[in-house]
Amino acid sequence: MYKVVSVFSGCGGADLGIVGGFQFNNQMYEALPYDIVYATDINEKALNTYKENFNCHQVICDDIKNINSEDIPCHDVLVGGFPCQSFSTVNPTKDPFDDRANLYKEMVRLLRDKNPKAFIAENVRGFMTLHKGKIFDRVINEFELSGYKTHSVLLNSADYGVPQKRQRVIIVGIRKDINKEYLFPEKTTPNEGNKNEWVPLSVAIESLIPKDEKYYFSKRAVEGMKRAKNNMKRGLYQNLDEPCLTIASHLAKVSLNSRDPVLLVNPEKELYRRFTPREAARIQSFPDDFIFVGSKGDAYRQIGNAVPPVLSWHIAKTLIDVLNSSNEIEVYQKEELRKTVNF
Repeated sequence: MYKVVSVFSGCGGADLGIVGGFQFNNQMYEALPYDIVYATDINEKALNTYKENFNCHQVICDDIKNINSEDIPCHDVLVGGFPCQSFSTVNPTKDPFDDRANLYKEMVRLLRDKNPKAFIAENVRGFMTLHKGKIFDRVINEFELSGYKTHSVLLNSADYGVPQKRQRVIIVGIRKDINKEYLFPEKTTPNEGNKNEWVPLSVAIESLIPKDEKYYFSKRAVEGMKRAKNNMKRGLYQNLDEPCLTIASHLAKVSLNSRDPVLLVNPEKELYRRFTPREAARIQSFPDDFIFVGSKGDAYRQIGNAVPPVLSWHIAKTLIDVLNSSNEIEVYQKEELRKTVNF
């Protein structure tokens, strides 16, 4: 088993994909040879959900800047989706150099201090292009200077069996002495843009008509949408035969006067509604037995901030070959050392 330390863990979307052993959309994602030995996040509510779904013995709620490297166990893989709000293209006026934008340095610190074999980092699409790529280049450079050969790519979750068009930057680093290239997973739906290949939103929606009326938008909200300027995209209701647009952490406050994805229940009666928490979880590829602790608002935030488990599973699975080869290198080095000592 390969030991994993998870930082910025959230409710555990990425970590569920790493350990595997779950079912989504009638497909079993096998358990992978990873053991999460330590997880941390600053959000206590998200960690309450994490504890409910994982058997990790050390789950620490604290600011990563307050955690000493020596208090974190040795591990093979470091995983972390460092906070992305500063890199979002939704609000380009935000300061991309604020404190949250520098939290990647905490991952750099752990890489230098703990020297794991590999790391996996995740961020939003804007992270790669904001300020003409200068921020991205700076982060990659610091990872490289920490002793890791980095591999980065923009992946669309819809290409890997997730019913959502969610584009994310994935960075995988391999310790340079291992001297092994990482290959990103091949798409499970190779014909990009072909809705006959992508998993449709319908797998997440049991019925357009939910039992609870609180998910419906009011007539006032609908009228406000209709009065919006023609050049604004409003009421982005989703086609059930295609993947959903990207869902965000403010699912509980989704608006018809925004770019938030919603459902059109009845065109004639102009009935729109937001997703239920379980539907949102399915859109992110969480299995139905994954338990979200807290209020519905808490669940929405945790789900919207998560890495889709199915996407994470594919990334973690392709990393196994690299880790196995690193073990072969270590065995060879120990054997050579033994021969030298005996000589």
